[in-house]
Amino acid sequence: MAAAAPAASPGAPLSPKELLPKGNAKKPEEELEEKDDEELDDTLSERLWSLTEMFLESVWSAAAATFDLSLFVAQKMYGFSRAALWIGTTSFMILVLPVVFETEKLQMEQQQQLQQQQILLGPNTGLSGGMPGAPPSLPGKI
Repeated sequence: MAAAAPAASPGAPLSPKELLPKGNAKKPEEELEEKDDEELDDTLSERLWSLTEMFLESVWSAAAATFDLSLFVAQKMYGFSRAALWIGTTSFMILVLPVVFETEKLQMEQQQQLQQQQILLGPNTGLSGGMPGAPPSLPGKI
């Protein structure tokens, strides 16, 4: 007959085999993983809302005031930039474009007169400034 394992006395240290879980007992790592899986069931919004409990009310009020001020400044800057763009564009159209159109018109007229002289007096007259022996043209008039 085989000898039965001696029962451990209450004050005696346990052997490594006695410390291991028996049967279907779950390991501590598996228990932690299951707890983590249960915690992951929270939605992102629930997690963010739970983070709000970390901060003091003064931090929240300062953040809200900063956000409100930023929004106010952004709206004012947008309104100002729209007004400035409108004023700049209309001023350019009223003050500068007529001058540009008139100078372009004068250049076109001068080129037409030069072409007419070349047709009447020959192709070399535009380059030399006139016919040889002819009096020089008056400044400002071609």
